[in-house]
Amino acid sequence: MKLVTFQTKSTEPTPKLGAWISGDRIVDLTAVAPNMTQFFEQNCIADAQKHIDQTVDSADTVDSVFSVADVQLLAPFPRPASLRDFGVFKTHMDAASRITGKEISPEWFKLPNYYRGSTSPSSIAGHEAVVTWPNYTEKLDFELEWGIYIGKTGKNISIEEAPEYIAGYTIYNDISARDIQFRHMTLSLGPAKGKDFDNSNIMGPCLVTPDEIRDPCNLRMIARINGEVWADGNTSDMYYSFPEMISFVSQSETLYPGEFLGSGTVGKGCGWELDRWIQPGDVIELEIEKIGTLRNRIGEPEVNPAEWTEKGL
Repeated sequence: MKLVTFQTKSTEPTPKLGAWISGDRIVDLTAVAPNMTQFFEQNCIADAQKHIDQTVDSADTVDSVFSVADVQLLAPFPRPASLRDFGVFKTHMDAASRITGKEISPEWFKLPNYYRGSTSPSSIAGHEAVVTWPNYTEKLDFELEWGIYIGKTGKNISIEEAPEYIAGYTIYNDISARDIQFRHMTLSLGPAKGKDFDNSNIMGPCLVTPDEIRDPCNLRMIARINGEVWADGNTSDMYYSFPEMISFVSQSETLYPGEFLGSGTVGKGCGWELDRWIQPGDVIELEIEKIGTLRNRIGEPEVNPAEWTEKGL
């Protein structure tokens, strides 16, 4: 099942839960659950399928079935409970090692590593959202990633049990202001404003349940900028699997529905590795097999206030 959170392009601003079905149609599922979090907390998959079948068979679908073109797709969980972004693609780590001249830490091969990203409502965005160009960067970058949402509460989860906790998969574009990111990281506290700004965590266009994916270990990942392929990778390059990431995070820490775990960037899946840089007005399309295409346009640079320009921001 492909699940979405959407808004109609009318005067009704309230986000709705929906299912993306054949013919690029969205079936309203708010009669089943009001939002994605409660959908998984209450295990509504079977009820949702029954509702979809009944709705599609009904002659009166005017207020419950929409064309994808007529709605705004938000991030599947517009306000994820948490965001942890890992770095599990070996080829990306190799490239970072070459660029920086620093060898991969031996600990990387022992423990999956992650940082906590911002879950501010302003930082989470979905399909077709305009990407903010922060007022303090000259090198904005995309990152071709994917991730999973946690579907049920758990703690001290074994690797074998971990697949049961995956609500679904989505595409993730971790927009990064590279110049300020690398300055912040010299302070040993993470990327900070290198990744925390409006519309910097882009997810979508949908959440695809595990039964639709079947084999997550061999999916093609493609990034296109203005229609040109810049990156072409595969999920098979992941050194750690999502079940391993779930198990690791859950040790002595309870996980809840709606928490997000990102994969990190696939090899050559960002401009930094390629030394190619996106520009205002560019259209980024991230495509992952069996999920779809996440598309966004880059906005115009915002104006930097003088007081922060003087401080070198």
